[in-house]
Amino acid sequence: MEDEFGFKYKGKSIEELQGMSLKDFAQLVNSRARRNILRNEQAQFYQRIEKDIKTNKNIRTHRRDMIVIPKMVGKTIYVYNGKEFKPIVVVAEMLGHYLGEFSLTRKRLIHGKAGIGATKSSTAISERK
Repeated sequence: MEDEFGFKYKGKSIEELQGMSLKDFAQLVNSRARRNILRNEQAQFYQRIEKDIKTNKNIRTHRRDMIVIPKMVGKTIYVYNGKEFKPIVVVAEMLGHYLGEFSLTRKRLIHGKAGIGATKSSTAISERK
């Protein structure tokens, strides 16, 4: 699953990373992510992810604090953003990041034009629904 640019994470190819155990991958990420991966409650979620990947089921989760691991690369994970489940296609560049970073919880603010007699603060009301 290596792309045309030969993506490497900390000097390892995607195939090497996918062959690693979770503990070995944890040694490559930063200390906060390593601590998060090695905690027992996180390991249970990763086991569920591996089972769902093998059966090609849709993976839906509220766990925005999960670290992206190599076994997730190429899969679509639906992450809850507070209102709905947003599909996230996991690519190699996401390794070591949190799932919540890719499912935004707030809409972009689009500044409108103030109407006649309106205050300046009313221009910050979003037009998008």
